[in-house]
Amino acid sequence: MAAPPVLPVDLVEEILLRLPPDEPALLLRASLVCKAWSRAVSHPSFRRRLPELHGTAPVLGFLHNWSDKRIPYFVPTTASAFSLAAPDRRFWRALDCRDGRAFFVTEPKNCETRGLLMWEPVTGAQQRVPVPAAFWDMDADMLMYPSAAVFCAAAGCDHHGCHGGPFGVAFVFTVDPHNDDHEEYVTSGCVYSSETGTWGELTPMHCEFGMEFGDFSCVLGGRSLVYFMSNGMAILEYNFERNELAVIDTPDTPDYREIFSLMLAEDGGLGVIQDLDSHLKLWSREASDNTDQQWVLSRVIDLGNLLPVEALVNATISLFVLGFAEGADVIFVDTVVGLFTVELLCQRVRKVCGKNGFRQLIPVVDFYTPNEHQDQLLWDASEEERGEEE
Repeated sequence: MAAPPVLPVDLVEEILLRLPPDEPALLLRASLVCKAWSRAVSHPSFRRRLPELHGTAPVLGFLHNWSDKRIPYFVPTTASAFSLAAPDRRFWRALDCRDGRAFFVTEPKNCETRGLLMWEPVTGAQQRVPVPAAFWDMDADMLMYPSAAVFCAAAGCDHHGCHGGPFGVAFVFTVDPHNDDHEEYVTSGCVYSSETGTWGELTPMHCEFGMEFGDFSCVLGGRSLVYFMSNGMAILEYNFERNELAVIDTPDTPDYREIFSLMLAEDGGLGVIQDLDSHLKLWSREASDNTDQQWVLSRVIDLGNLLPVEALVNATISLFVLGFAEGADVIFVDTVVGLFTVELLCQRVRKVCGKNGFRQLIPVVDFYTPNEHQDQLLWDASEEERGEEE
């Protein structure tokens, strides 16, 4: 029998574009069929068309800083096997991920060789970032856990295809005065530009309490506002356009458990999530009658109607919000039976990991397109991880 006619490349691209973006393994398999298909899905034009067709980028998985060696550094949240070759967790601690880039700092035990790293999860590209002089020169015993927000710095970019483009990093850290009654803590912020390869002016703020950022991620509000949640439940606002730092208190509630996680409100402004027993209280910061902004309770989600019964056992002490995926409006909730995602728009709940006990999650939100030089490696890695889980 004669071989069937070869499908035109344009038709192949139209078919592959319609594969569900939240199942990247399907596109990965397709890229391994032949060189023509691999070239088609790895072409920049293919990536540009994905958001046009599908809209919001999916949550591919998350990074975490738990030292359990049995759990890969990147944990996929997709139904089928999938993996990304994240930097070695023995040396790098994840701080943030946004606009197709993740940002890392060296682990505290390696503080004598402090370093910063930018990594693109989809392309695999890595770039070392110089350490701010003020952070580098500081005595390691006086430094508290830092944090950072990485963001696209290309003017007018829609953030759907900015891999390899210019980026910025807002970096914050606190110096502990060793409990000297005559000294204050100093929290400082500075911004890095990949275009100049330099850090901008250091912005210090003196305060009576130390701000450590070891357990919580940050959110980006607009073009120049970053919000960091400290372990002490105080929010640090960094306006790096004006070089200003300010502290924002979390909502004052009568609830016994005032633990909050950052999120973006529906209007793109600052919001927080409060986990209370089996309920999630969503607060947004809004202006009222031309006065200062106040916290307003905007929504309550009853997880008792969404999660399985076994996930609600000891919810008072064992249910925690661990992260918020910007752009996807997805909340990660840890329970005694594993990790769940809650989609705010439709309130769909899905179990994405059978492990629990995570402390901080860094969601990876992006459209995945295979890289001609990495696809086989990632496929082999995902198959190996699936075998270990089984």
